[in-house]
Amino acid sequence: MRSFSTIGRSMRRSLRTLLMAVAPLTLCGVAGAATTTSYPIKPIRLIVPFPAGGPTDAMARLIGQHLSQQLGQPVVVDNRGGAGGTIATEAVAASAPDGYTLLFSTTGTMAINPSLYRSLKVDPVKGFDAVGSVASTTNVLVVPNSLPVSNVRELVALAKQKPGSLTFGSAGNGSSNHLSGELFKSMAGIDIVHVPYKGSAAAFTDLLGGRISMMFDTVSSQVQYIGSGKVKALGVTGPARSDALPKVPTIAESGLPGFDVTIWFGLSAPKGTPPDAVQRLNGELQKVLAQADVKKQLSALGASPMPGTSADFARLIQHDAGKWAPVVKASGATLD
Repeated sequence: MRSFSTIGRSMRRSLRTLLMAVAPLTLCGVAGAATTTSYPIKPIRLIVPFPAGGPTDAMARLIGQHLSQQLGQPVVVDNRGGAGGTIATEAVAASAPDGYTLLFSTTGTMAINPSLYRSLKVDPVKGFDAVGSVASTTNVLVVPNSLPVSNVRELVALAKQKPGSLTFGSAGNGSSNHLSGELFKSMAGIDIVHVPYKGSAAAFTDLLGGRISMMFDTVSSQVQYIGSGKVKALGVTGPARSDALPKVPTIAESGLPGFDVTIWFGLSAPKGTPPDAVQRLNGELQKVLAQADVKKQLSALGASPMPGTSADFARLIQHDAGKWAPVVKASGATLD
């Protein structure tokens, strides 16, 4: 019979053998966990393609604040306005693809600019990884009270009676309200003249004065003027009526079926960002968008939450880039 010491030595050898076999598996498990749970370990920079103080900036700061709480790291908003968002787009595309630099992307920066800017250095469709959509909003078609129409059908009829005499203002060539007008012009088969301004505010001033016939502008910008009767709202550009303007029909239901101009916002990362980081960001973004206070604050900005997967957002960008390319081409608008 073996002694207790012999048995003890045998057990110790067996235990050492077992530990040596298990150790690599344990280390692999720890390493794998670190890969998925350690991100982020430092502040994240969120580059916004427009100056501080506007509605896009306000939305980005709202989302950034709540993402910071979810991720446990600061999300620092960095405004890089200018050139229709191309400055910010190119800056993010040139950043390290490590999950610590994100773009607060928009319909304009990702889906319109590729067709509008001749010297764009990055393809927004191919040069980024889609993280997730954030929110959507729509424009509304408004006319001065002096224009003798009360709905979209009457406006189209008037434009056909007087080809080339009606005008629509915008914030400038290639802006979403410009292309809303171009799509309306194309689908309605009418001849209306585009008048570009340096911003929507200048265009709206001339609308109030009756110097232009119509304009498309964001619901959030126009809701107070529509409510006070300063302008007439003929239709919203989205596929459904706006919660802020429930009595205003969509343009699609007013004689132009299929008309849809939805302005969206989202998060994009440089191409090659680790999938784990993209997945973590998207997961936390979904939690943010589900919060009641976030929904309320987005509504105050005239927007609705737009939850979805990274793949959903990637498909949306690709779809809208294809949608807007022929509209930009037909408008003749090009920028350097």
